[in-house]
Amino acid sequence: MNSQALAETVIWVGLFFLISGPVHECAHAFTAWKLGDGTAKLFGRVSLDPVRHFDPIGGTLLVVSIVLSGGSFGFGWAKPTPVNPYNLRGRYADSMVALAGPLSNLALAAVFAVGFRIAYAAGAWPDNRSALDMVALVMLKAMELNIVLMLFNLIPITPLDGSHVLFDLIDPRSAHDLRNLMNQYGFMILILVVLFAGRLILPILIPTVNFLAGVQVLVSN
Repeated sequence: MNSQALAETVIWVGLFFLISGPVHECAHAFTAWKLGDGTAKLFGRVSLDPVRHFDPIGGTLLVVSIVLSGGSFGFGWAKPTPVNPYNLRGRYADSMVALAGPLSNLALAAVFAVGFRIAYAAGAWPDNRSALDMVALVMLKAMELNIVLMLFNLIPITPLDGSHVLFDLIDPRSAHDLRNLMNQYGFMILILVVLFAGRLILPILIPTVNFLAGVQVLVSN
C-alpha cells in the first residue's frame, strides 16, 4: 500500500466512524422519534456523538477487512438503531425511517461536494502532495463513502434499509412471505450481495461522484 492509498484508507475509516456512520444512524433515530417511536431516543441515539453509534464488531470488521485487502475492500457497520415499527405513525412510516439514513448520506455527499469544488477552484487535486490537495482528497473520499453507503443500504435485502422500503411497497401477504424467506436465508444472501456489491454500485457511483465534483475524478477500470 503506497502513501496515497494509506491516506485514502485512513480518511475513509475516519470519516465512517466520525461522520457518515453517526449521521446515518442519527437520521434513523430522529425520524423514528418524530414519527412516534422514542425507542432510539431513550437509548441516546438521537445524537451525533460517534461513541453512541460505534459497534465494536462492525467497527473491528471494517478496519480488519480494509487492512487485509490493502485498502481495496471494506465491510462493517455502525450500531443499528433500535426502532419499534408498531409505535410509528403513518402507512409508510417504516420506509421513511429507513430512507432517512441513506438520504442523510446523500446530503453529506452534496455538502462535501461543495468543499471539493472550492478546493478544486483553488487549484487542488485529490492526492497527498500538499495540504490543499489533501483537503480535496478528503472531500472526494467523503463523497465516495457517502454515495457508497447510500447505494448499499438501498439494496432491498434484510437487514439493509432498502428491505423496509420493499416490504412497505408490496402487499402485506407478500411482505410476510418475503420477510420469512429473508429471515431464513438473509445471511447467505447478504454475503453474496457484499461480494458482488461493487459490480452493482460502481456503475452508479462513478457518474454520481463525477457529477457532484463537477469534474471527472473517478474513471471505470
